[in-house]
Parts: sequence; C-alpha cells; structure tokens
Amino acid sequence: MNELWERALSSLRDKLSAENFDTWLSPVDCDAIEGDTAVLRIPNRFYADWISNHYSDLLLEAFEEAAPAEAPKRLRFEVDEQLQEKVPAARPAVPAPRPRGRASSPELSSPPATLKPTDLNPKYSFDNFVVGPSNQLGHAASVAVGSAPGKRYNPLFIYGGVGLGKTHLMNAMGHRILEDDPSARILYLSAERFTNEFIWSLQNHRIDEFRRRYREGCDVLLMDDIQFLAGRDQTQEEFFHTFNALYHRDKQIVVTSDVYPQQISEMEERLVSRFQSGMVADIQPPELDTRVAIIQKKAEAENIPLDAEVADFIAHVVKSNVRELEGTLLRIAVKAELLNRPIDLELAKDALRGVLPPPEQALTVEDIQRTVCAYFGIKLSDLKGKRRHRQVSYPRQIAMYLCRQRLGTSYPELGDRFGGKDHTTVISACRKINGLLEGEDEQTTSAVKALEMKLGA
Repeated sequence: MNELWERALSSLRDKLSAENFDTWLSPVDCDAIEGDTAVLRIPNRFYADWISNHYSDLLLEAFEEAAPAEAPKRLRFEVDEQLQEKVPAARPAVPAPRPRGRASSPELSSPPATLKPTDLNPKYSFDNFVVGPSNQLGHAASVAVGSAPGKRYNPLFIYGGVGLGKTHLMNAMGHRILEDDPSARILYLSAERFTNEFIWSLQNHRIDEFRRRYREGCDVLLMDDIQFLAGRDQTQEEFFHTFNALYHRDKQIVVTSDVYPQQISEMEERLVSRFQSGMVADIQPPELDTRVAIIQKKAEAENIPLDAEVADFIAHVVKSNVRELEGTLLRIAVKAELLNRPIDLELAKDALRGVLPPPEQALTVEDIQRTVCAYFGIKLSDLKGKRRHRQVSYPRQIAMYLCRQRLGTSYPELGDRFGGKDHTTVISACRKINGLLEGEDEQTTSAVKALEMKLGA
C-alpha cells in the first residue's frame, strides 16, 4: 500500500505545480486501501472538501497508473490532527506589510533588498507592446488606467486566450503607475496566489493581516487569471469584500481572464456584475500584419538580423498567439547561430519543418463542436445533451449557428448531430445567434469572431 501511494504521488508531482503539490498533497497520507476505497489521512476537514472538489479525479487516475489491478475507485478521508504540523511548511509565506513605495511580492515573507518592484516584469512596457486591431481596445484601456488609476475604467477586465498579451498589459500598467507615482503600493499576483495566501491565513489565524494587506495596504490590485476562483465559494466571498473595499476607496482594480465574465462557470453573479460594471476589453489573436510587426519588434529587441521575407513567413506559419511567435523566432535564431549562417527563408523553413501546418482538411461538424467546447470550457457530452442552463445552451446555439454558416448542414441533420434535437430547435438557435450578431451584442460578436479565427476563417 505504501509503495502504491508513493508511486501515485510521484505521478502527481509531474502533473501539478510544485506549489500546489506541496500545499495540498504533501500533508496527506494514505492510511489503507479497503476493497475499492483508499483511506486518506488529512490534517482537517477543509482538506477533504478541497481535495474532493479539485484533486479526486487526479488521485484516482494516479492510482490507476501506478497499479491498474489494485487501484481504488473511491476516496475516504479521516482527520488526523497530527498532520497539522505539516501544513505550515507546505503553505506559502504571507508577506509582511511593507512601507509605501514598495510594490509587494506575494512570494516573499520579508521586504526585498531594494525598492525595485520585483513582482513586475521589467521586460513588459507599453513601449514594446505592438498594437493592432485585435488588441487595440485592451491597449487603449490599459494606457488610460496606467495614466490615471482609479479615475477611469475601474474595474478593468481584460480577457483573451493564452499568450495574447494580457500579462504584458498588466505589467505595463504597473510600470506606468510607478513612473508617475513611485510611492504607489501595487499588488500584482495571480488568483491562484490570492487563494493560497487566503487559505494559509485562515489555517494560521492570520486573516486580519491578510485583509489589511489587500484592503488597506494596496493602491492598485492587478490580478491575473481570475477564472481560477471559479467554484471556490469561500475565496470568492473574500475577494468580493476585498473588491468592494478597494473600489469604495477609488483604488484601481484590474483583472484578467481567458473568457468573458459571464462565461466563467461557477463564478458568483455578484462578482460577474462587478466585473461588468467597469470596462471589459478583449484581446484576440493577432492578424497577419500585427504578427509581422510583433516578430520584427522582438527581433529588434534581441538584436536578431531579420529580413521582411522571413518575418512574413513566420507570421503565416504561426497564427495562434504572441508567445509562440516570439518563441519561434528565437528557435530560428538559435539554429542560425549553431550553424553559423545567416537567417534566410531556407533556414527558417528547415527550422520549422516539424511545425508547418498540415494541408487543409475539410471542416466537419465534429471539428466545430470540439472547438466550441474548448473555447467555452464545457464537455462535448453536455453540448449534445439536454441541459438548458445558459452555460451549456448558449455555446450549443453558437455551435449550431457556425455549423449552419460554415458547412451548410441541413437543420434536421444538425438536430441529429447535436443529440437528437428537433430541427425547429436548430432553426431557433441559428436565428437567435444571428439576431445577437446583427444587434452587435458584444459577448456574441467576440465569441463568434474568436471561434472563426480558431476554425481558420
């Protein structure tokens, strides 16, 4: 049993961040395996709730990988207060309050050696952010916030896919604010860090210190990946009160997400309402001209000699996000240096031979369904199922609309492909989405535009 548990933990170390593994699994022991049930000893009941909600599937999969024939199918938790001793060592340290003028870093438990705000990345500024139609709104709103925090666009909610520049804009805002007011107290962190600090504070009876830090010791709150709070009711409650405390003192709040506020599943309606009360700006994948400009800007910053033909080639091959564009350029530059030859089109093609897009393939209903599910974060079974909750019905309607527009599939056939729906249901869905687009509904327009780009419009 001990060997099985160790093998399961070893597997989970590769799947979780070191912080999450140390926080949630290091204090846990496997006491026994009784039939098809693994009995886990935990420090307190809070662990049972958290692990059940977030890690139970991963744990059972790890058991299955470690020993398929002996793997348990269920988990049972038993509190062992002696394990409480493991908890503080596994928790992130809560930073000590800092004087004005120092941007606090959530990873430190003592003041930094210098006044430099080490939690803001010095590489990210407005000067090196390439603006195009896909990110123009987000950039303009961020510049306005950086120039006058708490005055306009408060809160500012920026949403978009991975690697499109949300974090760049967050850091750029922080730097601009500090340029104008070096004494500004800026907290820049992820929603995951906020959650872990909050839990640690509860466990160690230091919640008052936590609240002073975020509600009183903060002039600007910059929080990445707010969707991480989804389903975490107690943390959402704490963030709600933190939000209100800062907002009523005219302190700037900026959050980012990978989806529109209303599309974050299991997020309290009152939080969604507050996100939408300010400015909501989206960032979409860059179009061709913007991709070329991004590559050229990166080449200039890294002193990489690059002609326009190669920049155009890379921009045509890599279409997904800024991070991949920059990574591709650096990969080509490294190969050129190793081979001691200039960067030309032949070298670029050779370096990217493994990532060149495959020949165009015919788009299918299943392709659209999978793309819609990935975008909205829902299961394919739900998309084809009978649930009528908006979190499922709205993506289903968009998928039906896209299938009709892109493929011309008949209404009866679409009904069958979506789990046996009546053709009138499909007609109604297509009319509804078409009406929202004609009415320039922001959420629908943004979603359809993003999905069209993912599908290769």
